[in-house]
Amino acid sequence: MRPHRRNWWSSVPNVSEPTPRRIHVDREGPLLVEGPVEVIDADGAVHTSDRFQVAICTCRRSRTFPWCDTSHRRRAPGRKRPKPAPAPSTLDETDPT
Repeated sequence: MRPHRRNWWSSVPNVSEPTPRRIHVDREGPLLVEGPVEVIDADGAVHTSDRFQVAICTCRRSRTFPWCDTSHRRRAPGRKRPKPAPAPSTLDETDPT
């Protein structure tokens, strides 16, 4: 049985009924969730934010997980790193020697 969690709607003034939370999904970025939010991770730890919108990490590279720190921008999964430009030739091709 789950322990009773605090209803965060009780802290929102002048709200008669809860409205659905809006979540924006981006394939190569975080989930943008209208706040305030409570996130329960796999270990059962509760992370709360009272911000009007939060970015929840989906790449698991964030140092502030579950919150996004834009680590996904460094290199998204499936993207290959660009190949370095070839080094300029040190030989002069017009010199016959």
